[in-house]
Amino acid sequence: MTLPTRTIEFMTERGAAPDAGHEIESRSERATAGATAGATVVTTGAATARNGGGASLPGRRAALITVSDSSFAGERVDLSGPAVAKLLIAEGFLLVEQSLVPDEQEAISRALLRSAEGARLVVTTGGTGLAPRDVTPEATRQVCDRVLHGLAELMRAEGRRETPFAALGRGVCGSRGATLIVNLPGSPRGAVSSLKTLLPLIPHALALLAGEPVTHSHGADGGAEDSLVRPEAGGSGAEEL
Repeated sequence: MTLPTRTIEFMTERGAAPDAGHEIESRSERATAGATAGATVVTTGAATARNGGGASLPGRRAALITVSDSSFAGERVDLSGPAVAKLLIAEGFLLVEQSLVPDEQEAISRALLRSAEGARLVVTTGGTGLAPRDVTPEATRQVCDRVLHGLAELMRAEGRRETPFAALGRGVCGSRGATLIVNLPGSPRGAVSSLKTLLPLIPHALALLAGEPVTHSHGADGGAEDSLVRPEAGGSGAEEL
């Protein structure tokens, strides 16, 4: 079925994150096959992932989904999305898509499914609290093959260092195939802080999901004892060598 969608293009410099001040929106509704119903799909144009001025890193294609009724309706500027996009690009990810969807479980799950087809990392911001329309965790569980409880627990534990209200967050992390999906809080500060907490673990997680051999350290000094971790052929676990 052909579904209507609005498209937003960003004029960005190489290595720069999409910014609301550079937004050029096409107001005309256009039919796009396979588009997500009730979603504003954002393309980042020339925004290219850079890591310390180097080239884009392979396997680091990322997609970003902002979940917000008010931003989708044009009543409030999305601040969390650009903040998270800036951090992802600074850390070497190629941001291939940015979407804006309302707090509707079906719209969120469809956006997740679409984004997971073209990105190794899909990050959402918003809709993780206790309000009746906060349904991002439910939509995420709906599309994930496995839920990664440890990552979400780590974000909440670190978040409580800044505010006790972090304990009320319900964001989840999980995987769909070789794609990692992460729910971040809706506030710009909370979203950036939570993503920074996970950044040291994300490359390792992506490698494991892709079935690539990886090494990690067990030593107290951070490197004294290294072991090679090779995903099992059945994909149900990891074998340490």
